Amino acid sequence: MRLTLPMLAWLAGIATASAGFSSPESLVRNVYAHYGQGTPEFSAGLQRDQGTARQFFDPSLAKAWSAPQHEPYDFLVQSPNWKLGPVAIAILRRQFDRTYVSAAFDNRGRRITMNFIVVKGSDGWVIWDVETPHDSLRSFLEQFRN
Repeated sequence: MRLTLPMLAWLAGIATASAGFSSPESLVRNVYAHYGQGTPEFSAGLQRDQGTARQFFDPSLAKAWSAPQHEPYDFLVQSPNWKLGPVAIAILRRQFDRTYVSAAFDNRGRRITMNFIVVKGSDGWVIWDVETPHDSLRSFLEQFRN
């Protein structure tokens, strides 16, 4: 049986249901597994429910992620819709308690690069923030908070 990216993300989600992932790379890989084509739970973007937020984000960012929002686009793909090409993931640097992970991909022909700042919590790796050349996820969520 051939495992697809959504199936791998689902399996990883079972193993890490409380919070966090086993490595910075697996965390970022699992974020983008939610933007593929496949089952509804893995093709509609990263969900905004509290369980998903707790699994993927640092507690302070999880609260902002799951709060009611009216953003004009999905920050993690920089667009209101998506058809992603392969996602290249690389560790940029490890600095004190944070690891910086780059994710680069094409979204409908437009090249996107995101830098994830991840931290290791008691249950595994979670996202502390995500940066683009012009913005950060924390600032973006604050700007469009209800």
